[in-house]
Amino acid sequence: MVDGQRTGWSAAMDRIARGFRDAIERHGPDSVAFYLSGQLLTEDYYVANKLMKGFIGSANVDTNSRLCMASAVAGHKRAFGSDTVPGTYEDLEACDLLVLVGSNLAWCHPVLYQRVLAAKEARPDLKIVVIDPRRTATCDLAEQHLAIAPGSDVALFSGLLRFLANSPARNDGYIAQYTSGMRDALEAAAAYDINRVARETRLPKDDLIRFYESVSRNERTVTLFSMGVNQAADGTDRVNAIINTHLVTGRIGKLGGGPFSITGQPNAMGGREVGGLSNQLACHMDFDDASVDRVRRFWRAPRMATRPGLKAVEMMDAVAAGRIKAIWIMATNPVVSMPNADAVKAALKACPLVVVSDIVPDTDTAQCADILLPATGWGEKDGTVTNSERRISRQRAFLPAPGLARHDWWAMSDLARRLGYEEAFGYENTASIFREYAALTAFENEGGRDLDLGGLAGLTDDEYDELSPVRWPVRRDGSRTERFFRRGGYFTPDRRARFVAPRTDEPKEEAPGLCLNTGRIRDHWHTMTRTGRAARLNKHIAEPFAEIHPDDAAAHGILDASLVRVKNDDGEAVVRALLTDRQQRGSVFVPMHWTGQAASQARVDTLVPPLVDPVSGQPALKSGRVTIEPYPAVWYGFAAGHVTPPTGETYWARAMTETGRRLELAGTSHPHDWSVFARELLSADEEDSETVEHMDAAGAHYRCAVFRGGRLRSVLLVGPTPVAAARDWLGDQIGKVASLNTRTSILAGVPGAGAPDPGPIVCSCLGVGANVIRRAMRDGASSLTQIGDRTGAGTNCGSCRPEIRKLMEIAHATT
Repeated sequence: MVDGQRTGWSAAMDRIARGFRDAIERHGPDSVAFYLSGQLLTEDYYVANKLMKGFIGSANVDTNSRLCMASAVAGHKRAFGSDTVPGTYEDLEACDLLVLVGSNLAWCHPVLYQRVLAAKEARPDLKIVVIDPRRTATCDLAEQHLAIAPGSDVALFSGLLRFLANSPARNDGYIAQYTSGMRDALEAAAAYDINRVARETRLPKDDLIRFYESVSRNERTVTLFSMGVNQAADGTDRVNAIINTHLVTGRIGKLGGGPFSITGQPNAMGGREVGGLSNQLACHMDFDDASVDRVRRFWRAPRMATRPGLKAVEMMDAVAAGRIKAIWIMATNPVVSMPNADAVKAALKACPLVVVSDIVPDTDTAQCADILLPATGWGEKDGTVTNSERRISRQRAFLPAPGLARHDWWAMSDLARRLGYEEAFGYENTASIFREYAALTAFENEGGRDLDLGGLAGLTDDEYDELSPVRWPVRRDGSRTERFFRRGGYFTPDRRARFVAPRTDEPKEEAPGLCLNTGRIRDHWHTMTRTGRAARLNKHIAEPFAEIHPDDAAAHGILDASLVRVKNDDGEAVVRALLTDRQQRGSVFVPMHWTGQAASQARVDTLVPPLVDPVSGQPALKSGRVTIEPYPAVWYGFAAGHVTPPTGETYWARAMTETGRRLELAGTSHPHDWSVFARELLSADEEDSETVEHMDAAGAHYRCAVFRGGRLRSVLLVGPTPVAAARDWLGDQIGKVASLNTRTSILAGVPGAGAPDPGPIVCSCLGVGANVIRRAMRDGASSLTQIGDRTGAGTNCGSCRPEIRKLMEIAHATT
């Protein structure tokens, strides 16, 4: 689509090439940019990076992985001299103590969670500690949950470093032989006695000492960290504070021991490897003179970038300031996911040329595009990805590319050819791209760089197609390294690891309001581009919400299941209030997923300021400040079937169902005519439709159902308080023939006597509701295995097992 009109690839690419060429000629190479995504394959990333940094001559190519793991990269490089993950997934099963920091593994990495759960069942002595301000589903597996104050990670781990340095766990031999900088790190940690740590973390001293002693005792300790560490204004310091505790004990590079960064993107590691970040060159090389020259000669690059480009937030600021005239966005949705999201939207709307490659035409970002290109999706792509343990896997397409969809590497190569660089981008397939990438990793690499795929650089097309998962490095001489750093060998100039002293300033006084924490929920991914279209995944949580501690809710007059405004000077969101003591007082959690397509006002990153870590450039997505207040609804509604979100001031949140859509609704004033409102919402004026309405005498409750040919087409239930209805049951009635009794039940919103109601969905994989699980327990199922055998719940991805366990605990407590 070019300016909203359908066209062909040739015409679209001509327009893109003309726009990029004009910007470069008039304003220089830094006036253009690529914003990429961890959903790309490594080969896509490589071609885009090569084109921008080696031929256009700018390093303005960054990725949404900047939002998830840039602080881990920066921390690795400060400590190790390279972005090296030293551990493997086997370490999670072999350790005696697993410390999960800022990671809700049960919901965000369910496959790894299953491995940990199996290890725990096989070895009950395996100890698990969860460090997270919220009590998440992962805490159900833990012996200890440290609900630290938001932003106090450096204090916690600096105190741990001080404790370990004065304990038998200190490994002076490893420190002396393989590290440097410990004195400065210990001087900084000296300020963190147990009293200061307790004060800053708001944790009891006894809990801190119990944790510290457990780490000291357990030689096989793994510290697994994720977004709760990285997405902070001091994220890099947090990473280094964690790494310091492993260096002082020498617990690194060993089976069952080490710091372990787990990424939040499917191919964040592949992007890191080929230079998807603006402050890196390809193949883990930086912008030092030797590396710039090396990559220039290998690529035969005519306009090699010589300095880092703009990081994600800086890039969007440059778009807003008019310094970037053309930007190509691939497989990501920054209008929803970036901090200060409304400003990002305004910037893209004003940019002279915005190109968006995606697999759907209606994302919030796609609506800002001058040119919208159809890309291939995950199941249609061919190439490689790398996981968090450095393992490269072949991604083989199992679906044909639909319509005019093309691979992202192909589109980048086509732009390169149109800009005059055909010889350097004449790739026939992804195998040819991979061979070049692998050869670059080995080029002039005599062991000074960690990433080395020289042993794969000569793969034939057939050998590439048959490539089995392999963990790098894979050197030309056949030598391998399963775990880095057991005996030093760091990639600093003196080959020693660096202790890094994090900043130790006293915490500033908190700004007014509540701390806003954002993150993922179980069944959705990023900005719902795909998961929002999956009816099964919408059954568990179908509406945006805010987790609020009951005391905070009471102080602000907010009732459970009511609607709440979450706001600050940057904007506001309207979401459902979920009152729970899983949430700390003084904080509020709102999921990141909901978009302008899925809800009227729930893009939570509009409330997040563009504050970034000064080292990594990663946004602080978990520490905004907001206030909360009741949304002054005078009516609430629920609709299902062939329904259309209303216009105007009405609150709505939409979710896909197997038979159409469902809508949660609310308004601050009543419609002038409920019948007119319902007809527009339910498409009741269509030919051959039959409408059944009911309103009580007081006018407080309104019901409307639309039938066609005796089958339910859509339904609307309205009341003065949040509507109590069997939502999944109502959704299941859409398209079915409705008897007179069933029509009565539909207008009531609940199944009739004897009719089965599965209850709220717990297991999205197999569609098992809470009532089905409760019936199985009443019939004698007393374990997760027995419930799985009888209902199927928890037997697929397993991310629902903590919720099933909670239902079991409630049932046990009430019998």
